[in-house]
Amino acid sequence: MTTPRIRIPEFKEKKARGERIAMLTAYDATMARLLDRAGIDVILVGDSLGMVLLGYETTLPVTLDDMLHHTRAVVRGAGRALVVADMPFLTYQVSVAEAVRNAGRLLQEGGAAAVKLEGGRPVLDVVRRLVDVGIPVMGHLGLQPQSVHQAGGFVKRATRPHEATALLEDAIALRDAGAFAIVLESIPADVARTVTASVDIPTIGIGAGPDCDGQVLVSYDMLGLFDGTIPSFVKQYAQLADTVTAATRAYVDDVRTGRYPQVSSKVAGVQS
Repeated sequence: MTTPRIRIPEFKEKKARGERIAMLTAYDATMARLLDRAGIDVILVGDSLGMVLLGYETTLPVTLDDMLHHTRAVVRGAGRALVVADMPFLTYQVSVAEAVRNAGRLLQEGGAAAVKLEGGRPVLDVVRRLVDVGIPVMGHLGLQPQSVHQAGGFVKRATRPHEATALLEDAIALRDAGAFAIVLESIPADVARTVTASVDIPTIGIGAGPDCDGQVLVSYDMLGLFDGTIPSFVKQYAQLADTVTAATRAYVDDVRTGRYPQVSSKVAGVQS
């Protein structure tokens, strides 16, 4: 029996029941299939793929074509999880009309069920219009990777009282504009707790403490696959980079010494 796919209205229901939401990133069909099999609720096709897969120092070089390519792959692998696609830099900041066109492509061509975009009150017109035309929107506040240069790096946000107040106001405004959930990244736990208690849509934390309605991590960080800097809040549930390296070394050694491939008598057609 096929497990029904998670739908947008279920998010408010999960929050009301106090049911935590588990979310991870994926960028290809194989990883999406494995995460889906494990029971993940949401798969984010993050523009983090620019750093994790493509080797960029930031997410800024990621294009809409990049996101479409990887979103299609993830959708082919996911059966139950809700697939959310990031809107990359400059695909929603130029105009509302362009944002609708680009978000629409992520749903129509990419197969995503929703889009995620960064920012609060400056992007409210975009959020409202997307929701009006039937495109579900997940917000993103706190550390916003697409604003890394303006922020002076990947630094914790909302650490001062006026910043915390502004973030709370942004969260409420996003809720009022129709966002169905909000990612809170790298903010103090007490600020995340206040925001979570102040809105009736789920908050998904990443480096924002334990009191959000759900948590998200970059899967390559969580699995110990990414060989770059790992944020201090990440819990690594495996060390797959070491496993892959060791397996590859063993393969290389077997090839060079002639241990692989060993042709069995059956393969060679010889009967004993």
